[in-house]
Amino acid sequence: MKVVRWDAAGALRVDPDAPDPVAGPGEVTVRLAACGICGTDLEKLRGNYRSSGGRLGHEPVGAIAAIGPGVRGLSVGARVFVHHHVPCLACDVCARGDLTFCPTYARTNIDPGGFAESFRVPAENVARGAILPLDPSVSWATGTLLEPAGCALTALHRVGLPPHATVLVLGLGPVGLLYARLARALGADWVGGTEIAPLRRAAAERGGIDATVDPREAGAVAALVERATGGRGVDLAVAATGHPAVVRTAAEVVRRGGTVNLFGLPEPGSRLDVDLQQLYLRGVRIVPSYATTEPDIAEVHRRVVAGELRLDDLVTHREPLDRAPAAFELAGRPNEAVKVVVTGPAF
Repeated sequence: MKVVRWDAAGALRVDPDAPDPVAGPGEVTVRLAACGICGTDLEKLRGNYRSSGGRLGHEPVGAIAAIGPGVRGLSVGARVFVHHHVPCLACDVCARGDLTFCPTYARTNIDPGGFAESFRVPAENVARGAILPLDPSVSWATGTLLEPAGCALTALHRVGLPPHATVLVLGLGPVGLLYARLARALGADWVGGTEIAPLRRAAAERGGIDATVDPREAGAVAALVERATGGRGVDLAVAATGHPAVVRTAAEVVRRGGTVNLFGLPEPGSRLDVDLQQLYLRGVRIVPSYATTEPDIAEVHRRVVAGELRLDDLVTHREPLDRAPAAFELAGRPNEAVKVVVTGPAF
């Protein structure tokens, strides 16, 4: 079968002769329909993120191809989304509710990754509910957005969205756009965003976001927040990209007692240059969030099915597995694409 692989220099290739996965006891194999290209996939190729053992693709949907001995409640041919990571649910970290920070979480993964014609879901993932049957109304393309939307929902649950909240999302890439739409769906009174790419600002405003600005325009971000909050600052400022300057801006525009969500992936070794005394005196919280959980993915799925959350319009490009290298290049050009999805044989 075909699998997308990458080398230490970040070069992608399609391996046409990888062995087909086999479902062992408690395991499931899935025939790929589609898998979204995530910002962390791009960071892996740039050398900024070495998690997941070098595997690419963690937003896959497909049809169950085979079921191993001992698996109950699933059937061959079923349309499913598969979550690549699951917590152990037994350690002290899990007992505190910090499931995505469980030491086991990042070690669990689908094999050989989401950019493969077929992949194997390990028994621990199957047992902990990582396979979510898709409602017939949820398209393959929409299904690839359940995981990144789940990450945004997990973040919102972690930081706590106050009633009648004002929210500013700094960085309207695909997951920033999802975060903004979810904040609106959860009841935020005002949601704004900053983004350099006009295509993505337009996607934000089309999705019901109140206002967006290009952060390269001098004073634009501060003026946007001033107009929206009467000078108080936003309740929640979301750094949807890990660049330190973005996090610093988020800390500057949040209100007294407000929250900065460190949501985007920072580069290794990056440092935050902020006035710590000002953070202290203004009571600003900086809360990191990472990844998502099965219940939050299921909640996103429910909201999509109920018509409370629209995702389908964010997928702007679909490319077959053979063209994965070109698809990755396109995903890294924000002026040309919002969300790029790689399709497989079950599409």
